[in-house]
Amino acid sequence: MLLDVVRVTANPHFELLLEFENGERRRFNMSNYIDQKPWVRLKSGNTFFGAFVENGTVVWPGNIDIDPETLYDSSIPIN
Repeated sequence: MLLDVVRVTANPHFELLLEFENGERRRFNMSNYIDQKPWVRLKSGNTFFGAFVENGTVVWPGNIDIDPETLYDSSIPIN
């Protein structure tokens, strides 16, 4: 099931706090992705903290995004 992201907060250590359209809140750790293209560009300066939601997924300036299915399937629920 494809759920849109409606809110994102970027935290230190390449962690995203996500809220999905069904109200579910989840934590996604980007550590496994951050050394791969195109996400490696997020390591410089405060670029990672520029995350925002567009078209149901998380994006960053410079045309960097990540699939909402990946965000959901690889994240853990926040109680």
